[in-house]
Amino acid sequence: MRAILIDIPGLSEFEDVWRLQSLIHKFRVDGKIDDVLIFTEHKHVYTIGKAGDENDFKVGENFLLEVGAKVFKIDRGGKITYHGPGQIVCYPIFKLDEISLDIHSYLRALEEVIIRTLDDYGIRSHRRNGLTGVWVGERKIASIGIKVSHWVTMHGFALNVNTDLRYFDFIFPCGLKDVEMTSMRKILGFDVCLDEVKKKLIAEFEDVFGIEFSGEVNSLKEGLNFLK
Repeated sequence: MRAILIDIPGLSEFEDVWRLQSLIHKFRVDGKIDDVLIFTEHKHVYTIGKAGDENDFKVGENFLLEVGAKVFKIDRGGKITYHGPGQIVCYPIFKLDEISLDIHSYLRALEEVIIRTLDDYGIRSHRRNGLTGVWVGERKIASIGIKVSHWVTMHGFALNVNTDLRYFDFIFPCGLKDVEMTSMRKILGFDVCLDEVKKKLIAEFEDVFGIEFSGEVNSLKEGLNFLK
């Protein structure tokens, strides 16, 4: 399977990358481009999936504005999550019927990519029965929320690398009342190079999904121009 890699540098606005995803999804459904894998690091934002609502917040909207976080109700599955600096967000836009995966096996494959990457750092992680995502012990380190339309995926996963975990204190992450979040930095005791983690994630995508990257785009602007 061939795929284009889009690695957006710096901190991105969620709505800009959401727009890019939507455009790529349409092009992929129409068969105009190959599969695409987007990496980004967002500015502070909370996204609420189809199963979530404002009751997933522990604080009011004014408080969120004070801490500089935006809020978006979006079209993925799941409930609420946080994205922000120090967190790698990955958006695969893949055509599932061309890689012989159903939605369940696709989610398990995403988890496998994360589990293998963490293992490279000596972090033993695992799945939990009945819950989507990746855990280290009783703490959650990666969240997954997707949309599939015309068998083409959108949205994806967020891996906490050097994330400020205090932002999770303002919500019930993924709608879970008793979940505690963790990060690679918290486990290892030092800041981890995000570019290095991305390289390891890319290698695991190649192995788990059988991807061959045929090109790379290195900015949001280039990503939009790529679709013209």
